Amino acid sequence: MSTQTETASLASLEYQPYLMADGHINEDVAGKIGVYAIFAQDQSLVYVGYSRDVYLSLKQHLIRQPEHCHWLKIQTIARPSRTILASIASAWIAENGKTPIGNDTQQHLWTEPIDANPAMTEEEKAQYQQSEESKQIKIRKQVARRVEAQILSRLSDRGVQMEIRFNPKLKEKGLLDLK
Repeated sequence: MSTQTETASLASLEYQPYLMADGHINEDVAGKIGVYAIFAQDQSLVYVGYSRDVYLSLKQHLIRQPEHCHWLKIQTIARPSRTILASIASAWIAENGKTPIGNDTQQHLWTEPIDANPAMTEEEKAQYQQSEESKQIKIRKQVARRVEAQILSRLSDRGVQMEIRFNPKLKEKGLLDLK
């Protein structure tokens, strides 16, 4: 992890495992402002982002894209500056030679809450169409809980040991995001 305000080249930073041996994200980045690059298992760049709390953002990406979050490179800065953060992120993407898929056609999968609604069964869709709003909310929550269980299972398969809590209010809309 680099902490200078000069832009470190992506190649100059060391790969860090996304998950520590204990199944947690490195808490040293909790509350830190910085830019991070996420790499797949084969160390191909899949996403570059920046955040006012790198730890929370990494946790969010892990629940959204667990199969792609294997390696990290991070540069932190002392004071928040969107201009500096965006500049570092752009430099890393340019250095990579092509835009990572997570910053391109699949950006919504990395940055937006998980939409569980498409996971409705045909039976749930039929019930949903014929129901009043209170019943529709119940159906969306039911689908969201099922998708949540699938996500938690995938995270468990990856060895994740952190507490993962989803925002219960968003489940009413069929969405999943960390609380």
